Amino acid sequence: MVGAMANSEVSKMAKDEQGAREGEMKVGVVPEEGHGGTEAQVEDCCDYTLDGSVDLRGRPAVKGSSGGWVSGILLLVNQGLATLAFFGVGVNLVLFLTRVLQQNNADAANNVSKWTGTVYIFSLFGAFLSDSYWGRYKTCAIFQVIFVLGLVLLSLCTHLLLLRPSGCGDGHAPCGSHSSLEVGGFYLSIYMVALGYGGYQPNIATFGADQFDEEDPTEAHSKVSFFSYFYLALNLGSLLSNTFLSYFQDQGMWALGFWASGGSAFLALLLFLLGTLRYRYFKPGGNPLSRICQVVIAASRKWTVRMPPGGDDLYELDEKEHAEASGSRKILHTEGFKFLDRAAFVDSNDFTVRGERSILRDPWRLCTIAQVEEVKCVLRLLPIWLCTILYSVVFTQMASLFVEQGAAMNTDVRGFRIPPASMSAFDILSVATVIFFNRRLLHPVICRLKKSPSGLTELQRMGVGLVIAVMAMVSAGAVEHFRLKHAGARCEGCDGSSLSILWQVPQYVLIGASEVFMYVGQLEFFNAQAPDGLKSFASALCMTSISLGNYVSDLLVTLVMEITAKGGRPGWIPGNLNKGHMDRFYFLLAVLTSADFVVYLACAKWYKSIKLEGKCGEAKGGSTV
Repeated sequence: MVGAMANSEVSKMAKDEQGAREGEMKVGVVPEEGHGGTEAQVEDCCDYTLDGSVDLRGRPAVKGSSGGWVSGILLLVNQGLATLAFFGVGVNLVLFLTRVLQQNNADAANNVSKWTGTVYIFSLFGAFLSDSYWGRYKTCAIFQVIFVLGLVLLSLCTHLLLLRPSGCGDGHAPCGSHSSLEVGGFYLSIYMVALGYGGYQPNIATFGADQFDEEDPTEAHSKVSFFSYFYLALNLGSLLSNTFLSYFQDQGMWALGFWASGGSAFLALLLFLLGTLRYRYFKPGGNPLSRICQVVIAASRKWTVRMPPGGDDLYELDEKEHAEASGSRKILHTEGFKFLDRAAFVDSNDFTVRGERSILRDPWRLCTIAQVEEVKCVLRLLPIWLCTILYSVVFTQMASLFVEQGAAMNTDVRGFRIPPASMSAFDILSVATVIFFNRRLLHPVICRLKKSPSGLTELQRMGVGLVIAVMAMVSAGAVEHFRLKHAGARCEGCDGSSLSILWQVPQYVLIGASEVFMYVGQLEFFNAQAPDGLKSFASALCMTSISLGNYVSDLLVTLVMEITAKGGRPGWIPGNLNKGHMDRFYFLLAVLTSADFVVYLACAKWYKSIKLEGKCGEAKGGSTV
C-alpha cells in the first residue's frame, strides 16, 4: 500500500505518471471520435476552435463551418422572440388576476411577486442541469419546449375556461366565478411558463457566447459585441410586448395576447432547432457542487500540512486527460486563497497502487490544481456580484416608484394622455441608442486613447454603470423636488401635480444608459471569468442579482417608512405622494449607490483574473481587469 511509502516517493510516482501522459500529447492532436474526432495530427490548429468546443458529432469544431455570426444571429432572434412571449404574459399578469380571477390588488401583487421570484429560482436550476449533466444546447431545447407547452396550456385555459362570460376582463365587464380546477389549471400553466423561461434564460446567453472562440482575436471581438446585441434583443422583445401585446390584453383580448405569445415562443424554438448542425458545443463538466465540496474537505484534511513555496509541487492532470475528464480548458495556478492549495498537495495517503504503474487518486483527499482554482474563481466573483445587487435596487425603481411618480404628474401632452408605465419606452430606446453609440463611436475612441484593442474592461464598464445610476437617482430626486413645488397648482389636497410627466425622460434615459454598461458588462465579465464548467451558473447569477434587488428594494422601502412615518407623520412614500418626500428616498439611494461604488472599486482592484491554458498549450488570461 502507498501508506508505507514516504511522501517524496509518492510525489515522485505521481509526477512520473503525469510525465508519461504528457509525453504522449502532441500539439494540435484531434481527439478520438466521441471525444473530438480521430487521433490525427492537425498541421494548422487555427482551422479549428482553440477553446475546446466541438460540433454535433463530438469532433473539434471547424471555424469556417460552425458557430460565428450565422449561429449568433439565430440565437439573437430566438432571444428576442422568447422575451416577447414571456413579457407578453408577465407585463399584465397583475391585471389578469384582478380582472379575470377577481383577486384584490394586494393578493394579485403578491402572487405576481412569487411568480417572478420563481423564474429566477428556476434559472439557477436550469444552469445547474446545463453545467452538470445536459449541456447548454439540450437544456435550452428542453426548457423551451416546456415554455411553449405552458403558453399553449395558458391560452387554452383562458380561451375555454376563464373568460366567461365572453368579453369579460376588459376592466368594465366582470368575469364570473371559477372552480378550483380551472384556477389550478391556470397556475399550472403560468408556472410551466416560469420553469421554461427561467431554465432557458441563463443558458441561451452562454450558448450564444459559445459560438465565438475567445482565443481567436477576431472572434473574441465578436463575442464582446454579441453580449451587447443580446441585451438589445431582450429589450426589443420587451418593448413589443409592452406595446402591442399589452394593448390587446388591456382591451380584454387576453386569449389573443396569450396565443400571440405562444406563437412567438414556438417560432423561437423552431429557429433554435434550425441551427443544430452549425452550433458549437461544450461537454458538461459534471456536478460542480461535488467538485467544490471535494476541495473544501481535502484542504480541511491537510490543514496542518506545511506548504512548499510556489505551486510547482501541486497535483495536476495533463491537458489531454483533463479535457477528456471535464471537456473544459485547464485553469492555471494563481496566488491567493493559499489554504485551498492544500487540497492539491500530494500526501502519502492520497494514492493507491495497483500493479506497476496504476495509481488511483482519492478525490476527497487530493484535488487537481484546476479544481482548486475553480473554487478560487467562485470566491473571487462573489464580492463583485454582491456589489451589483444594490445597482439592481436602483434599476427596479423604474417599474415601481418611477411609475407612481409619473402617475402623480401631469400626463396630458397636447391632448394625449401618456400612461405612466409606458415611459419605460424611453429606457428601451436609450438602451438601443447607447449600445450602438458605444460599439460604433465610444469604443473605437477609447481604444485609440488607451492604445489597446480592448477599450474599457468589463469591470470598468460596470463601474461606469454605477456612476450613471447615481446620476439617475439624483435626476429622479430633482424631478420629484420640483413636482412637489407644483403639487398645489390644481387643487388643495389632490395627489397630482401640474409638472409634466416628460420631465421624467432624463431619469429613464440615464437608467437605460447605466444598464448597457452594468448588465452587458456583467454578462461579459461573468462569462469570461467563470470556469468553463460554471458559465451557465455565472449567467444565472446575473439574473439572481436582479431578483435580490427587488427584495432589497422592498425591504428598504419598508424600513424607510417605519422610520419616517413615526409620530403620525405620513412618511417619505405615503399613498398621497404630495404629503411625502419621495425625493429624499431617491437621494438616499444615490448616497447608498455611491457608497457601493467605493466598495466596488476596492473589490475590482483586489480581483485577480482567471488564467486558462489554451488548446495549443499557451497560457491565456481572462479579460484584463
